[in-house]
Amino acid sequence: MKTLRCLINDIKKYRKYIIYSARVALQAEVTNAYLDWFWWILEPVCSMLIYFIIFGYVFKNTEQYYLVFIYSALTMWFFFSRTINASVKLIKASKGIITKVYIPKTVILLSNMLIFLFKMFISSIVVVVLMMPYRVSIDYHLLGLIPVLGVFFIFCYGIGCYLMHIGVFIEDMSYVIDILLQMLFYFTGIFYSVGKSFPAPLGQIFETVNPLAFFIAQMRNALMYKTDISLKGLAVWFGISVVLAINGSCIVYKNENTYVKVI
Repeated sequence: MKTLRCLINDIKKYRKYIIYSARVALQAEVTNAYLDWFWWILEPVCSMLIYFIIFGYVFKNTEQYYLVFIYSALTMWFFFSRTINASVKLIKASKGIITKVYIPKTVILLSNMLIFLFKMFISSIVVVVLMMPYRVSIDYHLLGLIPVLGVFFIFCYGIGCYLMHIGVFIEDMSYVIDILLQMLFYFTGIFYSVGKSFPAPLGQIFETVNPLAFFIAQMRNALMYKTDISLKGLAVWFGISVVLAINGSCIVYKNENTYVKVI
């Protein structure tokens, strides 16, 4: 509980820094780009078109609302993969700051995640556009996105804390993460439904055990299919995510001084 109180206090104390740092990083990223923030949309759109052509036309996937199906999953995947990739190198990348002034490393991680969260929000505008030709209607089930994305954020933060810590001491960890992310991508159900691709009940088991597949499936239920999200499954992953977040934060807090010495 002490770690949780420290984390909450740091968020309150450094909230202006978190927002300011994220805003400056976003502005710097598009300073010399002709298309500005449009690049944040272009990457998932291009990926969506590739998977739509390959799996929609070549392999004739019959999934309903297939463009929305793929693109909405890609927005969540990019947030997760960017957070994970950045976390491994985050301490060393922030050497210029953390060796001069004290800033909680959890705050640096949250500021970094805020950047990717904003990019996900911008790219999600395309989801609304894609839903129009499909005439996808929305109802109260859309509110289910709030708890799903909330737990998803906590989960990503928890994993990010562990990788941020490990990345300080293991130089090659980023290469390992790249390989693991490539493997995880194809088991997450970006361009297919994990629950429907395996015989029952294996499909549901695989979908529940894989956190990314679970979060994406619940997002699709709330956004496209107007069905209830799995509250039991979400409660389980909420508990796991909170444990990951608290333990990960605890490890980071205990080793903050060591990070400065190592880098």
